[in-house]
Amino acid sequence: MKDPLDFTGKIVLVTGSSRGIGAEMIKAFGARGARCVVNYITDTQGQNKTDATNVAKELHDPLVIECDVTQPQQVEEMMKQIQDRHGGLDVLVNNSGIISDRTIKKMSVDEFESVIRVNLVGTFTVTQKAGAILRNGGRIINMSSVSGQMGLFGQANYSSSKAGIIALTKVSAREFARQNITVNAIAPGFIDAGMSKDVPQEAMQSFIKQIPLGRLGDVSEIVNAALFLASPMASYTTGHVLNVNGGFYMG
Repeated sequence: MKDPLDFTGKIVLVTGSSRGIGAEMIKAFGARGARCVVNYITDTQGQNKTDATNVAKELHDPLVIECDVTQPQQVEEMMKQIQDRHGGLDVLVNNSGIISDRTIKKMSVDEFESVIRVNLVGTFTVTQKAGAILRNGGRIINMSSVSGQMGLFGQANYSSSKAGIIALTKVSAREFARQNITVNAIAPGFIDAGMSKDVPQEAMQSFIKQIPLGRLGDVSEIVNAALFLASPMASYTTGHVLNVNGGFYMG
């Protein structure tokens, strides 16, 4: 019997895969035979490009693409490069995201809109443009968050964007079903990586006390969720939000 987590011959794009959870995801797909597309956005220090290059060193025949997911023309060009190189796309993970916490009283409209633009509009734009090259039977996996389900203090912008991603996931699941493409979301809780590293220690300890499993999640636990949703094991699962949060939210 073939290993259901063998992605040999599959083309996988993970947006925002130069570091953090995105980097670990794309490396995991690569380790299981996929031909991988690493995506990053340019920054003034050039760190993202360096990080993306380092991730690509661990992959076989990688394609590294600079693309701002909020710019439709850049996203369209990214899809064209993937089509020209690989002839199509099998798995899309919409992972790009930013965070900018502030209370509603202090948050500017630009601070609200900038997070919505990257997290929600970016997910929509990449999904829309990928539709032209996604093969029948493909997979779309969107990164939501427990914040989008509960609404965490100081995260009016982030929570709204992640809640919007859940709604977008459900609509996309209905529309892409005719191509036998499944669309699901992963809603991580507090993971010992990335954005959670910026939470003050005192606040983090308070959150941990509210987690039934009594600990932060590991990056591998999010990666494994993505591998499952991208695999044949999840072929009849679509429009679903997979909570990986240690029981912090059980809605």
